[in-house]
Formats: sequence, structure tokens, C-alpha cells
Amino acid sequence: MAFYLGVDVGTTKIAAVVVDSSSGREVVVKEVPNDTETTSAADKARGRSEWDAAASVKRTFECIAAAVAGARGEIKGIGVTGQMHGMVLLANGSPVSPLIGWQDRRCQEMLPKRDVNYIDRMMQLAGVGGFAGTGCPPATGYMASTLFWLAQNGDARVTKSAAGATRDRVMACFLPDYIVLRLTGRGPVTDPTDAAGAGVLDVATGTWNSVLISKLGLRTDIFPPILKPGAVAGGLTAEAAKALGLKEGIPVCVACGDNQAGFAGSVADPPESILVNIGTGAQVSAWVSGCPSAENLDTRPHVDGGFLLVGAPLCGGVSYAFLRDFLLTVGRSFFGASGDEDIYEKMNSLAAAAPAGADGLRCEPLFTGSRLDPQRRASWNGMSPTNFTPGHFARAILEGVAEQVRLHYSDMLGGGMKPRRQLICSGNGVRRNPLLSRILSTVFQMPFRVTVSTEEAAFGAALLAAVGSGEFAGLRDAAKLVAYSSPM
Repeated sequence: MAFYLGVDVGTTKIAAVVVDSSSGREVVVKEVPNDTETTSAADKARGRSEWDAAASVKRTFECIAAAVAGARGEIKGIGVTGQMHGMVLLANGSPVSPLIGWQDRRCQEMLPKRDVNYIDRMMQLAGVGGFAGTGCPPATGYMASTLFWLAQNGDARVTKSAAGATRDRVMACFLPDYIVLRLTGRGPVTDPTDAAGAGVLDVATGTWNSVLISKLGLRTDIFPPILKPGAVAGGLTAEAAKALGLKEGIPVCVACGDNQAGFAGSVADPPESILVNIGTGAQVSAWVSGCPSAENLDTRPHVDGGFLLVGAPLCGGVSYAFLRDFLLTVGRSFFGASGDEDIYEKMNSLAAAAPAGADGLRCEPLFTGSRLDPQRRASWNGMSPTNFTPGHFARAILEGVAEQVRLHYSDMLGGGMKPRRQLICSGNGVRRNPLLSRILSTVFQMPFRVTVSTEEAAFGAALLAAVGSGEFAGLRDAAKLVAYSSPM
């Protein structure tokens, strides 16, 4: 048996999975809450999202150590993934800024003395077609956008006119890449799957777009060096090995994007599959061999040399949670309930009892806007005395989330992608609510399968570690270990 460790440093939790490469069995699954946010209540109200990167490392090491202790076998490689948009500034390998998370909204603020927000100003400076080839338009919470905000607000460390000494010391880093640095003592380094989350990568070449970065007034060399996906970033240091209960020198692969790791850990047959992940948010992803440009979609490098077309509507489990919170408020306000009851199971039951189509009730569940229109809000229509019930509202939200995801699949087909024949569902949103999988299957008109692994991104990172360590010739071989709980 050969064991490989995969780590997923998420926003709400950190997960570690030990995988037996001979069978795909998850030997150990451990998770800890990511409780390292430091944003004050006042700053949260302003849309800020700030975290303690060093504390995130500590929690990650705790999770890894617990997984290692439970594995009782030799671990031969480590893979890391996690949130791929936020960033922290490092000097000589140590944080000199908070981790500014992907949920941060400061770039939606208006620039002083200008009638545009920071994202619009980036578009102006880039010029027509300036962001072409980056795979995605700039968005608040992305590394390049946050660096631009810092530059515009007087942080000289990030600008292209920075002094040489500062230029040599300060570098922007993704959180998963910082974890790899702390494991290996080398870096920071990144790969194209993570780098695409910065918003200024030339996705066709896998290199930073230096012309665009210069137009934004940023240092090109503030962005970390890029290695090939799955490359070994370094060996586990003696200090990290002692803290984790592992052997010194175990290969640690460069971190990869969580979307790509989740795809690798969920999809055994990429050319024929469409992956829908529903957690707090929602994503629909499809593998393509070339590097297309598709409207309303991101084009992200995948770990196998291909690309993922990705649609990410700003809805998902969070939309269902808004209805839950409303119902809890009603219970607390009118019936003396505590307001912290777990009512998801009841909501699911009521939604399943409502007919398909919710008797004409429709919901567009964009409560926090869309990526192209952050000011857009949710809408309800078709309400009648018949469908004005909690069950109908729950069903309508689930059907609305499924429809938003399907629209992105339609964008993929409209861009020339060939239709897929099977739907892969992953994430707690579908795992904890089987009705949503059935709704997605109906909307997509495809049979569906649900992944066995409950930590798909960490499982995918473990597979990539097995590939990077030479256990498998490539990701397609490793993907044979992916298993499903639902038949075709």
C-alpha cells in the first residue's frame, strides 16, 4: 500500500484526507474549522474579509497531524489545495499583511475623486481587450484586484516603482502556496491552476501577463514564480516533519486551485462529464482540450494540461440558507422558538413534497447579485394562494439554483463545446439534499452520479501528489480511483 495525503484549506474548514493509491480508499478523513478570520464587525459591514495567515497554517498543521496519526502507514507524498483568489503579502517568507480573502469586497468601493470603482478603473487602464486571454474578467477578491487596491491606497511595496530592496523582499502569495512554503521552506511558488485566480495570467502560455500588470501600475515580480501543475515544490523540512509526525524529505507538490482539485477528485471521465458542485456557492465545470474564450465563463488551466470551462453563479447553498434564516426568524418572532434550530431536514422534506415546478412559483436566487452585475438582486414571481407555502418556496429556490447552473452549461454549448452525457454532482449541497441532485438531473436531462468522497478537493490533491511522486503516469490513470455512490 502507498498512502498519499491531500489537504484542502477552505474558507469555513480545513480538511485532510489520506488515500490508499492501490484502491482509492480514504484511509483517514479529518477536518477542523477555519476559525482564523480577524475581520472586525465594523470592517465586515464595509465588506472586508481579513484572516490571520499564520494561524491558518497552525490549524492546517493540526489537521494534517491528526490525519497522519490515524493513518498508521507510510505517507509518500503530499498535495495541497485551497481558496484560489485571496492573497497575503510575504517578506522573507513571513506575512506582512493580513490574508485578504476572496470574499473581500473593497474593490467595489469608489475611487477617491473618480466616478468609478476599482474594478472599473482596472478595466479603463487595461484598455480594450486588456484582459483578453486571462480567462476571466477582474473581480473583487482576486489577487491582482486587491494588489491594485493597495497600490491605489498608497502601498508602495506593490507598485512598479517600488525600491529595489522592497522589490526583493515582498511578494504576493495565495494561501495554499503559503502552506506549501511552510511545509518545504521553499517559495513561495504557484502553478497555473492557482495563478489563474489572480486575474492577470495568460492562460494559454501559463505565464504572468507582464504588459497588463504594468498597465495596472503593479510590480510584475510581486507575483510568485509559476511551476508546472503537480511539480514537486520541495521536500518536507525537518521542522515540519517533526510537527506532523512524518518523515523528513517527503515530496510536497506545488499547490493547485481548489476548483481543479475538486474536478480531479470527482470526474473519472472528463471528456464525457459535466461537474456540478453545490456547497455554499455553486460551480459548473467542464474539461476541454483547447483554450477557448467563452462568454460569461472562466477559462482555467487544468492540472493535466487541458482547461476547465467554469461557470460560477453567486448562489447555491447560501441561497437556501437565506430561506432557512427567514423561517427561523418567523419561528423566533411569532412562536417563541430559539432561532438556532436545525430545520434543513424539514425544509428538504417540504420541498420534496411540493410538485416539480412548485405550482408556478419561480425564484431567481441571486440574493447577492451576479459576477457581471453585483447590484442585481433575487426575484420571485408566479406567487398564488396555492404556492405561498414554505415547501413551495424551498422547492423554488432549489430549482432556481439548478437553473442558474444550467444557464452556464448552455453558455458552454453556445461556445462550441460538445454536449456531455453524464452529470457528476458533488458538494454538501447535493450530498445532504438528494432532491437537489434529482432536480439537477431533470434540468440537465442527464443521468447523475454522486461522488463517494466527501472531501473531493482534498481527494484530488492526494491524487495529484500520487502523480507528482511517480505513483501514476498521469492524472487519467489516477482518476480511475474516483468512485460514485449513485449508478448511471
